[in-house]
Formats: sequence, C-alpha cells, structure tokens
Amino acid sequence: MSKITGKVWNFGANVDTDVIIAARYLNSSDPEHLANHVMEDADPDFPKKLKKGDIIVAGENFGCGSSREHAPIALKAAGVAAVVAPSFARIFYRNSFNMGLPIFELPESLEIKEGEEISIDLDEGIITNNTTNKIYKFIPIPEFMQELISTGGLINYAKAEMKKD
Repeated sequence: MSKITGKVWNFGANVDTDVIIAARYLNSSDPEHLANHVMEDADPDFPKKLKKGDIIVAGENFGCGSSREHAPIALKAAGVAAVVAPSFARIFYRNSFNMGLPIFELPESLEIKEGEEISIDLDEGIITNNTTNKIYKFIPIPEFMQELISTGGLINYAKAEMKKD
C-alpha cells in the first residue's frame, strides 16, 4: 500500500467519537451495523453519500471524546480509505492504526475542499490535490505502522507474525 486516492468529505475541528458513531448504536460491534450510521449526527445522509475509497479531511483534534474503538471501525467499515487532519486525539490515533484505518497529520488539511480528489503517497509523505494540483508534505508513517494498515490492523498483523514461527 503505497498510494491512496479518493474523493474528499470535509468535517470541522474537534469531531468527537460520538459524532463519528453515536452512542445509541454501540449496542452492536458489528462493523456493517456501525458503517450504516457513521457520521450521521454531522450529516444524516453521509452514510448513503459516502463511497468506498473516499477520504475524510477534517480540522484539528479529530476523534476526541471517548476512547471507543467503534469510531475507527465504523469509518473503515463504511469504506473511508483515510482521514487527514492537523491533529488527532491520542487514543483515536492509536485505535485507528490498531484497526487498520490510515490517518495522516497535515496542518493545512482544511485547504483541501469537499469534492476534490486527493492522492496520498505513504512512502514519500506527499498528498497531492488532483483537483488543484497543489502538493502537501507530511511526515511519512513509520514502516511498522504501514504494516499494521496493510494487514488490516493489529490483530491481523499479530496473526500473520504467529504464522511465521
């Protein structure tokens, strides 16, 4: 996995985990159930508009709030290919990689507008806005964390490592 390309959906700063997946849906940990309700408190039609491979671009402190793993699970199951924001809540950051959801820190994220298409080069640490041709640099994700993403998260990574022995 060296490149992710998708259509952008914008959300603001301080998007908390209750907005990503509302607490009323946490009676299930079924990824499909969660995907059907992702971000619906921010935009009730979002689950219907989102296409597999789309990318969320947001403001700072994305994923703040409670530490539930349901938030990155819901995003990934809904087909979100990546999230780009200036910063992420620490626990959401960790949970995202553990669940295999790629996230990228980019201070200028909100320069990228909804509906534009971007490509994220994981190896080079470059986001290209294919609509405006603007290029942004970010600190590349360490190789180990890229492995977590490519294997689908920490559990799949651990299973693969155990098979090597």
